[in-house]
Amino acid sequence: MIHVCPLSKVDATVASAGAERLVSLLAAGTAMTRPAAIREEHHLFLSLHDIAEPREGMTPPGEAHVRTLLDFAGEWDRARPLVINCYAGISRSTASAYIIAAALAPKRDEAELAKTLRWLSPSATPNIRLVTLADAMLGRQGRMVEAIKAIGRGADAFEGVPFALPIDG
Repeated sequence: MIHVCPLSKVDATVASAGAERLVSLLAAGTAMTRPAAIREEHHLFLSLHDIAEPREGMTPPGEAHVRTLLDFAGEWDRARPLVINCYAGISRSTASAYIIAAALAPKRDEAELAKTLRWLSPSATPNIRLVTLADAMLGRQGRMVEAIKAIGRGADAFEGVPFALPIDG
């Protein structure tokens, strides 16, 4: 199970889920304290901004970020949940949950997965740049991108409500 939350809910989500692995996608300089339940080697911190196009002074999601995310997910034994957070729990984290679920369940339909994501999180607005890069790396031939575009922008929210995304339908 993949749990998604905003930065403000990391400790509570890790505790309630019983997670042992954590992915944090935050801009450089954002204060982040790793929960005590997460060992350092089980915490992936990706420093990037929530942007779809390069902007001066900002770090856009790149291939190296997605490759590192996929490698980290591939090392996960799935015995205990994985938590993914970004600042608001709306864009980078939901994109990463979608990407990991697609990678770990390669036969799962991209559109069904995106609709499940939307149902679980009305505010989810997955970062399209992360999804586009993963789509190419996973050989999904644009289906991941089209599925995310089809669910559209999520409901306006300051931060997302934590939710759990099952990997296998």
